Amino acid sequence: MSSTALSWRVPTRASELCANRARKARVLPLLFALPLLGCSLLDNPNPKLAIETPASYRAARSFPAPPPAIDWPREFRSAELTRLAADAQAGNLDIAAALARIIEAEGQAEIAGAAQYPTVDADANAARSGSPGTIHNKKGPFRTAASNLFSLGLTASYEVDFWGLNAANARAGRLLLEASRFDRDVVALMTAASVANTYFTILGSQDRLRIARENTQTAERVLRAIQSRFSVGTASALDVSQEESLVATQRASIPPLEQTALQAKNLIAVLLGRTPESTTIKGGSLEHLAVAHVPPGIPSQLLLRRPDIAEAEAQLAAQNASVYAARAAFFPSIKLSASGGVESLLLKNLFRSDAFFGQMAASATQPIFDGGNLEGQFTLQKGKQVELLQTYRKAIIQAFTDVENALIAIAETTRHERLEGEVVAASSKAYRLTEQQLHEGTIDITTVLNTQQTLFQAEDTLSQIKLQRFQAMVSLYQALGGGWTRDRYPVTADDQPATEPGPILPPGAVAAPGYQP
Repeated sequence: MSSTALSWRVPTRASELCANRARKARVLPLLFALPLLGCSLLDNPNPKLAIETPASYRAARSFPAPPPAIDWPREFRSAELTRLAADAQAGNLDIAAALARIIEAEGQAEIAGAAQYPTVDADANAARSGSPGTIHNKKGPFRTAASNLFSLGLTASYEVDFWGLNAANARAGRLLLEASRFDRDVVALMTAASVANTYFTILGSQDRLRIARENTQTAERVLRAIQSRFSVGTASALDVSQEESLVATQRASIPPLEQTALQAKNLIAVLLGRTPESTTIKGGSLEHLAVAHVPPGIPSQLLLRRPDIAEAEAQLAAQNASVYAARAAFFPSIKLSASGGVESLLLKNLFRSDAFFGQMAASATQPIFDGGNLEGQFTLQKGKQVELLQTYRKAIIQAFTDVENALIAIAETTRHERLEGEVVAASSKAYRLTEQQLHEGTIDITTVLNTQQTLFQAEDTLSQIKLQRFQAMVSLYQALGGGWTRDRYPVTADDQPATEPGPILPPGAVAAPGYQP
């Protein structure tokens, strides 16, 4: 089996940074000598971690296939399910909260990017001050001196992003914004799957209720037959009691099924963002649904179809930028500032040409001793990077596992349903024969009870297996990303780091924002 390796190399540009610092240190030896002492701290080997991408799935034939439709619940051919799924996408409160997190991330991205631009402030002042005459003369008369001061001015400052610290923070903010958008898609996909699974639970419960009520009527019919035989002395009181116990058992199975159906309807109301009282769900039967078929495609395609993988990848790329920013913080901070305006003791002279004042300044600040704060921040960011790397790797492995499990579940529940259908057919035939012989008086009551119980249990089991099969189909849709693709979020040039390496994706794959293949 051929495989494609997904690998991540933790970016270290310390050698390049140190070389650049050395060249510039020739011009500014005082400012740049100290950063050179920290270059040994920044050197770090590149750990290589890889994930093997299988060439095919074990549980299904693999061939390139388009992703599922974005409105995949429609594939089950239930108008009510289609409507509920659409309503959930519009009204679900978890999705609304995810949208709010996108707005928060947009604000954080703007904050992170603001440091790349200069700040300009305007100020206007008018002041009147007075000084006592006793501080100007030793002898009287003493007169208080008063004066006015009027000024208008602008103040501007700008931090020269010589080391790319501010640019790295801005890139991290943009990538976290992308991650929040992917998170919204993860929530939306989970909501659609929850609606479908819960709706199928309602249909399955209604099917089991119909079976339980029909079986109760059947048991009551047999009970009347046994009571008739008891009245003529061909059946015992024990026979009557046993059948009465079976009737009671069937009646007792109805309330739990009704409870499951009603509570599932309430759960769908929550998924729709509504109260149970304002939601009406008719339901129906699993028998009326279409059996959806979705090809899984090839494993490498899965990497482009899971929003959780894209989210983990974007978070890792953002942390990559944060590591670079923490590394750049070791070097000097260079700031430019300027202020200017007009100032006068008299308001009428405020706008004269000779009332102008101005000032320009440049400063460079090099951290020398901070108690290990910068080194701690750098270590912290590297630790987070490794953590997110493992989260990213797990997301990929979990995606492959989810698809395999869903494919296995569909195959095995389909086979189980076929075999259990044969059990129901045989049990029905046996029961029809025993009921006929019961009316003819040529069979013992114990055999009748056994065939009834076998049929009732087989029918209920078959209904549960059908529910499991439809839920397995939902699991496959969810495992494949439910129609989501990265094409919805094209990568912009601003989000492509020019020199930092990223993961090597399979041929034809598209890198998430912040990565360069």
